[in-house]
Amino acid sequence: MKKQFLFSIALCSLLFTRASTQAVGEDAFLPKHFIGSTLFVLATPILSPSPEYFQLNFGCVLSPKDVVSIEAITWAYRGPLGRPYGPDYENENSNFPGKVKALGLGLAYKRFLWKGVYGQVHATAFRQNFLDEQGDKIQSGFQLFNTLRFGYHFRLFKNRLFLEPSIAATSWPINTNLPDSFQVEEDKWNKYFLFEPGLHFGVNF
Repeated sequence: MKKQFLFSIALCSLLFTRASTQAVGEDAFLPKHFIGSTLFVLATPILSPSPEYFQLNFGCVLSPKDVVSIEAITWAYRGPLGRPYGPDYENENSNFPGKVKALGLGLAYKRFLWKGVYGQVHATAFRQNFLDEQGDKIQSGFQLFNTLRFGYHFRLFKNRLFLEPSIAATSWPINTNLPDSFQVEEDKWNKYFLFEPGLHFGVNF
């Protein structure tokens, strides 16, 4: 997961320095909807083991300051989400004896605070399948995954496209029916994570 963190930071830095903003003027497009995702999907073919990550967002612009969206997400992870970055996070001894394959649907609300600066809250319900080291399903559970995000909305090509670097805090207060061998590792760490980088993009229409 440290590799995923470094990948995210490098990608954010590169695109943040290259992206140019455009003020919404008379010739700018005023969208009502958008479709988007996160550039973390590019990590799926690059990182090993792969996070098997995919995300698709569909949003509605309620007002110049208010946006709601639905998020479909699937991914796989191999250790407790609360482990911090660093040597402990890379320690395979703290991994699950297998992996978790999650499929979720979430709702997000974004509020623009000042110019392109925004705050956003997400709540995603995940069905989780717990797989052993051979890839066989052991059992299933439910996770409620919450995110508080702050970022900046870059308008590109007269507001036809956008790019959003951000930082987030996440928590999963509900995480049910883990196999005992997974729960032992899960209980060693916090049920929240701070300072998670993000880089979302989308097409307005």
